[in-house]
Amino acid sequence: MNRDDLRALQAPIKQRYRDDPAAALVTLKAEGRLGDGVSCRVATARALVEAGLHPATGGTGTLACSGDMLLEALVACAGVTLSAVATSLGIELRGGRVTAEGDLDFRGTLGLAKDASVGFRHIRLLITLETEAGPEARQKLLELTERYCVVYQTLRNGPELTVTYRGDA
Repeated sequence: MNRDDLRALQAPIKQRYRDDPAAALVTLKAEGRLGDGVSCRVATARALVEAGLHPATGGTGTLACSGDMLLEALVACAGVTLSAVATSLGIELRGGRVTAEGDLDFRGTLGLAKDASVGFRHIRLLITLETEAGPEARQKLLELTERYCVVYQTLRNGPELTVTYRGDA
């Protein structure tokens, strides 16, 4: 897809959202079913993923880890956003790589130390680009990728989060 194709694709969508801001509010949904043992089956757009305990908490490593899935979502979102921004700016990319790493102290998850947080302490996103674009263009590309990446901004700003119990299934 080139810059003109992307703009043509998004122009009517942007106009609709300008005319009717409420139309831009979309609820995304994920659903899982409790599985055998300590697992949860999560339906994705492409496949059913079975998530389980990370080996650092007693898992076998044969099931997906939700922490890994969170990092994978960040990589996917950053990669798609980067590609869209590059296309919009007319920056030609020959290739690139997006990597996310996160540090966890599993003592928190296992309830062993009250001073150990539950969740990632630090997440690092590394972007490597193959492009002829100069330093200023690369910097602008990275700034806009950070600004418009939904998962990055969600992790960075922490949305309001609630849990509701609905009773028997």
